[in-house]
Amino acid sequence: MSLTDPFTLSILSIVLLCIIGLPIGHAMIASSILYLMLAGLDMGTAAEQLLNGMFSSYILLAVPLFIVAAELMNAGSMTLRLLTFCNAFVGRFPGGLALVNVVQSIVFAGMSGSAIADAAGAGKLMQKMMTEGGKYPPAFAAALTASTSVIGPIIPPSIPMVIYALVSDASIGYLFLAGVVPGLLMGLVQALIVVVSARRRNFPVEAPVPMRELPRITLDAFPALMMPVVLLGGIYGGATTPTEAAAIAALYALLISALLYRSISPASAYASLLSSARTTASIGMLIAGAMVFNYVVTVENIPATLSAWLTGFDLSPLAFLLLVNLLLLVLGCLLEGTTILLIIVPVLIPTANALGVDLVHFGVVCVVNVMLGLITPPYGLLLFVMSNISGSPLRRIVREILPFLAALLVALLLITMLPDLSLWLPRQFGYNG
Repeated sequence: MSLTDPFTLSILSIVLLCIIGLPIGHAMIASSILYLMLAGLDMGTAAEQLLNGMFSSYILLAVPLFIVAAELMNAGSMTLRLLTFCNAFVGRFPGGLALVNVVQSIVFAGMSGSAIADAAGAGKLMQKMMTEGGKYPPAFAAALTASTSVIGPIIPPSIPMVIYALVSDASIGYLFLAGVVPGLLMGLVQALIVVVSARRRNFPVEAPVPMRELPRITLDAFPALMMPVVLLGGIYGGATTPTEAAAIAALYALLISALLYRSISPASAYASLLSSARTTASIGMLIAGAMVFNYVVTVENIPATLSAWLTGFDLSPLAFLLLVNLLLLVLGCLLEGTTILLIIVPVLIPTANALGVDLVHFGVVCVVNVMLGLITPPYGLLLFVMSNISGSPLRRIVREILPFLAALLVALLLITMLPDLSLWLPRQFGYNG
């Protein structure tokens, strides 16, 4: 492959355009058009791939709908009521508010499907609660919130798993189920780090909530707690598709916030829709660019070539998965997660198939890797989000997050080496993988 090769020039074009500040979705579209022009192919192919990919995939509709649901939850008082509920049960233990942070991430994971939405919504409130009165160092609270937010897209629903289903043709329903146990494992290892840190650093214990108050707090949070039941019950009860369930979740969040809690105004609802539209447009442009560039990758026969090359090394399935972990963790330091799922992962899927790796398990491994990239320097998008929210310097947040990142890497290793952690629950629902 020479520097004058069309594919090489298209790759260099993407790098150059990103360096000068063009969004990567736009860069992939422009570089794909450059490839088609240099290769003498029909220039209209770019538009054809874009339109066919965007308008023929019904499952993609779930992405904006999950985003709307998360925004409406944050605009209303659902988030605050759920945090109060979590605090009532675990706030009384050492490092109580830090444990509340872990528990709320598991609860909110069943509602939003987005790590950024969790950090910007419940995470912002947790940051305020933990730092009031100097209870916790701001950097520690920010690091903990960033690390717990990565659980959101592992436990269903999950926007990254929707995107993985798009590129792999794996069942989105089974992918959602496969994320439950790994997500709980990630929460457990973070809770262990919190307990150790609380004893070592003498973090405060919250005043216990009287037992007589628990029924009232639970009843107050009950409509919000029912959202995962409505969402997942519809999917696994066979009443709705994942996309339809996402629409119902968004409607449910609006109705609960507006009619029952009376905590959302027309202005805040409009602001939520506007924010959702901006986020959706950003993700949509990235997906569009990836679909066009994936055509270029297919024309160059990159997936088959890479599959043959890796298969030639006679790798075992476990060795391949460990190699994928290493690759995705490194790329996660440099690239945005959706880009990795749309560009890198499809190239690896043929090799996974050839080695007999279950694609549902592979999807969980890939999504966990991508989520860890959100808290891995130097890119670490969640690190920048929490630095902005907390006002803490990035270097302090990075120092505080290292123990949590180490614990999550141990969880990733267990998820990789023990496929049954991911596949046990889907098998209970009829999965044959």
